[in-house]
Amino acid sequence: MSAALGAYELVPASVTPLIRASLGVSPSAAGLLVSVMFGTAVVASLPVGVLLDRTNSRWAVAAAVGLFVVVGVWGWVAASAGTYRPLLASRALGGLAYVVVWNAGIDIVGRSFDADRQATAVATFTASGPVGFAVGQGLGPAVADAFGWPAVFPAFTLVALVGLALFWPTSRGKGRASDTPVPTPAELRAVVTDRRVWTVGVLGFLGYSLYLFVNSWSPSYLTEELGLALGVSGALTALFPAVGMVARVTGGVLSDRLFGGRRRPVILIAFLVSAPIIAGFTALRTVPVVVGALLVTGFAVQLCLGLVFAYVRELVDPTVAATAVAFLTSVGLAGAFAAPVAAGALIGAVGYGTTFAVAGALGGLGVGLAWYAPES
Repeated sequence: MSAALGAYELVPASVTPLIRASLGVSPSAAGLLVSVMFGTAVVASLPVGVLLDRTNSRWAVAAAVGLFVVVGVWGWVAASAGTYRPLLASRALGGLAYVVVWNAGIDIVGRSFDADRQATAVATFTASGPVGFAVGQGLGPAVADAFGWPAVFPAFTLVALVGLALFWPTSRGKGRASDTPVPTPAELRAVVTDRRVWTVGVLGFLGYSLYLFVNSWSPSYLTEELGLALGVSGALTALFPAVGMVARVTGGVLSDRLFGGRRRPVILIAFLVSAPIIAGFTALRTVPVVVGALLVTGFAVQLCLGLVFAYVRELVDPTVAATAVAFLTSVGLAGAFAAPVAAGALIGAVGYGTTFAVAGALGGLGVGLAWYAPES
């Protein structure tokens, strides 16, 4: 389910030139079709987390998948008619489906494993994100060639339905923590005022900013600056999220095994490696070197993107764990929302080189914050 939603989430980035040519929109408006889903998550994630702490997550997930099917068809109809605003609205509503499945999935998986394996389990689940991103980047141009670019929006809804069919029987009895009481309003407020939770949230913000920036604008950079075909650019950029299938699990394993349950060292390594490569990305002019940079950067950034969700759960009482995850999702995905739009505006003003350098500087901020972050 999560992988299908991830593919839907990023797939407009793989056909950005077609969207701009067909709808006649600016780079930032095209970027908004990706980032609006994260904008919805920023607003809706915390209320969703509070709801998940007070209800049965399985039923919430089923409703979210049903909504996903509706918005996929709506997006296809709107795009086929050449209407930008209804298409944008469908994407915004799709963000609500995404954040329910994401938060509920992390909460259910986190509660299903003991503490010594929890980071590995949660990080493995979050690998569904890069799987979906890679599928969206890689298959988006192929779907567009075969059925027209509007078809990229409903293309992954059937996969989510298959996921729901597999999830429903295997998650029976896991919809809510049976051994914890319903959290009080005071306990919920304590989550959003905890300095440690905010620290991890900002780390998530910086990590997701880098992740979505590279995912959203690398295809256009490779096409416009290096002269590659759109399909080739999408396939190469798909390597960036695809390596997360290994990186996110590796981040959890390193933290649980090599560092004895400490989370901070892995996050520090992630920013130390990724920041300088992103800053100098546009200086790389040969395709093999660019591919290597995408692989290394994608691996480094995603070492921490699954780990932070296990990290934040350990900072709070189990009764409000879903709320803490939702808070991190909200703050972290604020970066994912802002990055494609801000980068589009910056690229239009100063070009790709300066924009990638600014992104690298954000990674440098992540190094400093990770150095002083608390352990759970």
